[in-house]
Parts: sequence; structure tokens; C-alpha cells
Amino acid sequence: MSSSRWSLGWSERPTEEANNFNPAFCGELLCRSVGEYYKKVGQPMSVALAFVVLPLALHRGSRDQLPKMASTAFAGWVATHDNIIAELPLRVERLRPVVREAMIFSIRQNRLAVQNGGLVPGSSKLSSTTKATISTDDTDQARSAAMLLGRWFGSQGDAPSVLQGFGVLP
Repeated sequence: MSSSRWSLGWSERPTEEANNFNPAFCGELLCRSVGEYYKKVGQPMSVALAFVVLPLALHRGSRDQLPKMASTAFAGWVATHDNIIAELPLRVERLRPVVREAMIFSIRQNRLAVQNGGLVPGSSKLSSTTKATISTDDTDQARSAAMLLGRWFGSQGDAPSVLQGFGVLP
């Protein structure tokens, strides 16, 4: 997907793409991840880490291979999932415009806020138990994965180490 594709109006995009990559849904995933991260460590989530959430949570193949528990050792998981690691940097690059748009949307809606250079839940927090009235298994799995990623990233050392493990440059 070229960057010009992301400049198309929403009505001009393929329906599936518009549904999966719309700023409200992607922003919800980021809010869930940031909220779980913040609950875990009480610190802002690195903006750079937020750019990894959507490529992992939205991609079924990656999502299905994520650990089941946030206490899973990151280095051990990375060592055994080189197929995901090999593809992730390109997916992160391609989804950068989507992540930026979702962040801006969420900040404008007061769902996220910037604090000390990172992301924290905004004044209009999204409850982790909030459930959409219309949902699919795929979107529910993406929500769960985003929350897991927030807890898992919060269980790791620093953001640069996580990004390096994923082969992503900040």
C-alpha cells in the first residue's frame, strides 16, 4: 500500500479497508493498549511502541501467535517467532499513517493524552470492559490483543529494547 492510498477519502477506499483501518476503531485499539500499559506501570507508553500495536493486533497471523500471558519472556518469544519479526518492520512502516491518524483522532476525542513525551489515557477514558454494540470475532480478538500488548510491553524493560527485539527503529 502506498502512502497515497491513505490520502483517499473514506468513501473511496475499499469497504474492508475503511472498516478495519478507520481512526475510531484503530484509536480504540490504541486506547486499550495504552490503558493497560498505564495500569501496569503507571507511566506513559512510548509513542514509538504505539506504532507496533496496530500492526500486531490487526494482523491475524501475528495476533494468533502472540503470547497468551503478559508475563511471557519477551526475548524468548522473539527468538521463536522470527517469521513475525521478519515481516513486522514493513507492516509498521505501511501502517504509520493509520497509527498517526488514530492517535490524532483519539487525542482530539480526549481518549488519549500526551504526557512526558508518551501516551496516557485521556480525560474521557475508554473502559477496558466497554464492548461495541456490533462486533465480530475478528474485532474482539484485535481488542484483546491490543490490551495484551499493553500489559506485555509494560512488563518489559524499556521501549528501545522492545523495538529492537521486533526489528523496528524508533
